[in-house]
Amino acid sequence: MNDTAKALLEGGPQDLPERIVPITTPGEDLKIELRNGYEHFRPTDRHTDTPEGRLRVYEWWERTEMPG
Repeated sequence: MNDTAKALLEGGPQDLPERIVPITTPGEDLKIELRNGYEHFRPTDRHTDTPEGRLRVYEWWERTEMPG
């Protein structure tokens, strides 16, 4: 059994490479690097069944650009 905590990402760019991602601290915002910036996701109270089990849903809420 895999003990790594994971989340299901909802919203944001259509070209995200993964929609199920590992998380280090459940319940905290996620920051995913994509195309010279970061996509930010916030945890919701919702969960959904996935091929990897029942996962908490994280919703996209903003994008920030990397400096430079």
